[in-house]
Amino acid sequence: MAEHRQLVILGGGPAGLTAGLYASRAKLDCVMLEKGMPGGQVMVTDWIDNYPGFPEGLSGFDLCEKMTAQAKRFGLEIRSGVEVTGVDLESEPRKLILAAGGEISCDSLIIATGARPNTLGVPGEKELTGRGVSYCATCDGPFFRDQEIAVIGGGNTAVQEAVYLTKFAKKVNLIHRRDELRATRIVQEQAMANPGINIIWDTVVQEIKSDDSGVSGLVLENVKSGAKSELTLSGVFVLIGTIPNNEMLPDCIELVDGFINTDAEMRTNIPGVMAAGDIRNKEVRQVINGAGEGAVAEMAAEHYLSRRAK
Repeated sequence: MAEHRQLVILGGGPAGLTAGLYASRAKLDCVMLEKGMPGGQVMVTDWIDNYPGFPEGLSGFDLCEKMTAQAKRFGLEIRSGVEVTGVDLESEPRKLILAAGGEISCDSLIIATGARPNTLGVPGEKELTGRGVSYCATCDGPFFRDQEIAVIGGGNTAVQEAVYLTKFAKKVNLIHRRDELRATRIVQEQAMANPGINIIWDTVVQEIKSDDSGVSGLVLENVKSGAKSELTLSGVFVLIGTIPNNEMLPDCIELVDGFINTDAEMRTNIPGVMAAGDIRNKEVRQVINGAGEGAVAEMAAEHYLSRRAK
């Protein structure tokens, strides 16, 4: 007999853990499924200074441990190392197909599978992530006060974040592989008028170099001339897009550029199915709004389940 739950939470980052905390306190028959360990991308974040309630800051690992422990205190069942390969949302109950075989059905579902940043894929990037390589200017910009840094990318996000980073860094090198930016004209004008930004055109990063303290510089190559050069700096922000973790989702759920569309209550176009966190179609992807969305999604699930029971 297939396993059935009132609520399944798919994904164990801040959104999923918060949804699980609320669901377990509400005494719902709930299970959270996570492909890796609870915490998601936050687990590899070196330091978090902007999460309320921790005036001294804390590591991403510690924050996720605290979130996990709090949810477990109220009885949340967390299954780690569980990969979901497919989701059937066209029939009721909803069904999740597991890579290891079998399936779990549920009356309501919260999708909190998150997203992952596009990476450069160059030597040094993986090893230095959290030690000078970042994918979030809002999260890590204040750590680079009065330092020279680089932003990789040429779209709206990269250019806007380069402007933002001039609040902290003494110099921001905006490195773009083409001879013109892809950002909208008004965003480009803001960057070009900012004396703290140096744009390096027609250039790609070949390697991220390090010393004992972390990032120490970049090896660059001009795509037109082939000339190589080195740039000394202490931080690199890779802002070349975000990939939603949506591979298991069916076509019937409404997506925008791969991200799930929801209303303000985190409800998708499928009754009883909510989405929260970085998988949502939205502008801001931070730990704090992911957690808040997890709470809202769980309350929407509760309301759906209570109406369904009448």
